[in-house]
Amino acid sequence: ITISVHTSLCCASIDDYGSEEQKELFLRPLVDGRKVGCFGLTEPGAGSDVAAGRTSATKQGDEYVINGVKAFTTNSGFADLFLVFAITDPKAGVRGMSAFLVDKEAPGLHVSANIPRMGIRAASNCMVTYDSVRVPEINRLGREGDGFRIAMKALDGGRIGIGAQSVGIAQGAIEETLKYVRERKQFGKPISSFQNTQFQIASMQTRVDAARLLVWRAAWMKDQGMNYSKEAAMCKLFASEVANDVTRGCVQLFGGYGYSREYPVERMMRDAKITEIYEGTSEVMKMVIAGAMKVK
Repeated sequence: ITISVHTSLCCASIDDYGSEEQKELFLRPLVDGRKVGCFGLTEPGAGSDVAAGRTSATKQGDEYVINGVKAFTTNSGFADLFLVFAITDPKAGVRGMSAFLVDKEAPGLHVSANIPRMGIRAASNCMVTYDSVRVPEINRLGREGDGFRIAMKALDGGRIGIGAQSVGIAQGAIEETLKYVRERKQFGKPISSFQNTQFQIASMQTRVDAARLLVWRAAWMKDQGMNYSKEAAMCKLFASEVANDVTRGCVQLFGGYGYSREYPVERMMRDAKITEIYEGTSEVMKMVIAGAMKVK
């Protein structure tokens, strides 16, 4: 997720909407590995309801003054560049949201300690406070009011990344389970010889392969420059559900050992849960898909 947020959300947004000057100033050090980026959209009171965001950016001369708090900002604990979304016109709804690039050393930018989490513990997720943070106008990405559009396009691409993450977690859990069931003996023979084990693994692998194909389709459509919003939502929705179902199934096949820290499947089960939540919950994915199908 660290790489996915850096590339799919932060770098891609600058590449899609940044000026040539911004690309040289901000994108170049991100793509050559000198710096790491993060993406600040979620707030304590604004998760799926992005329009409820309260972080503001007030124009003062040739600067903007940003005030607000962002929650669960992935990479924020070690990021060098913060892509943050703030309201520049409170009366315009989502059309009043703009995007800004903020350096980690900007006065007034404060990053909390890492938020304790159920899974993805190797990632960095913090609360980020913007206390009268001043940024020059050149740090605005796109035009005023483009923020919502920038965020949604970035999330479309990011959802393919989460779909791929989900497939990787599920496939990894199956590989660990295959090793275990071939070694573990009960009733005098390996548990891999039991039909229930075979049926469970066959079903899980079939679903993982189907999820992988959905991810590949969405990625191919993105590469072709096609409209892939629905397909990105579909691959994330299905792959994240598969990851959760498969990791639970694998823990079950491990029995009591699956619940212990001795084997990695319990961590995979914890890591899988977030894929149904971040970069758009499964419920939001269904809304995106139904909307694209013009179901009203």
